[in-house]
Amino acid sequence: MADTAQAAEADVTGGSQAAVPRIVAAVGSRGDHVFYLGMSAAILATVFVGFAPTYYLKGISHAAPLRPLIHLHGLVFTGWVLLFATQTTLAARHRLGVHRRLGWVGAPLGLALVALGLAAAIGQARRRFAAGDQGAVTFLAILFGDMFVFLALAAAGVLWRRRGEAHKRLMLLATISIMDAAIARWPFAMANSPNGFFALTDVFVLVCMARDMLTRREVHPAFFWGGLFVVVSQPLRVALAGTTAWITFARRLVE
Repeated sequence: MADTAQAAEADVTGGSQAAVPRIVAAVGSRGDHVFYLGMSAAILATVFVGFAPTYYLKGISHAAPLRPLIHLHGLVFTGWVLLFATQTTLAARHRLGVHRRLGWVGAPLGLALVALGLAAAIGQARRRFAAGDQGAVTFLAILFGDMFVFLALAAAGVLWRRRGEAHKRLMLLATISIMDAAIARWPFAMANSPNGFFALTDVFVLVCMARDMLTRREVHPAFFWGGLFVVVSQPLRVALAGTTAWITFARRLVE
């Protein structure tokens, strides 16, 4: 009887110990879903607040009519943000099959976003330069940098799509990297300069790293190196904008 009781106790104890990793993994997975859903909601809110006066609520705000290229760029930009939110929701609901199939839409959409972003940036700079705004040439480096950083992170996310922990972090960072366009349009004085909208964009990056530290006690390499890439690129763009090489190159684009 004693042997039977001990064996039964060992079975129960062993079963409980075996269940612990599964329980911890389940709790961690739910926490991940809450975090990414929260980040996608914050990104949607950021984009809406930034572009509402000139795009989403243009009819109410009586903003100037948009050129077709700008309107198309806005549609694709919005499509990317909505796709990211949809993919996050599908992952949270464990609809991974749909998530993977829909992911193939992301590659051409991301390429279209970059192509239209560059075209819109050049067109805007050309109009500003023609009106006598010399700063349009230097600011073009900021916009080109946005597209380069986004493309690099999104491409890395696609390449690492079979490694879920890296993939989701890279795609989140890719989306965060283009948030400065929306933040620069916030109705706050701080957001109206590169230092301001870069700093506010970096808050998103820091939240990502802080979340990893709290839950993993270390920052995942995708968040660490990807976040560092976003942050370090910002002063480099500002420095590049004032160089003779960039000004010569940019003037050829806008003249």
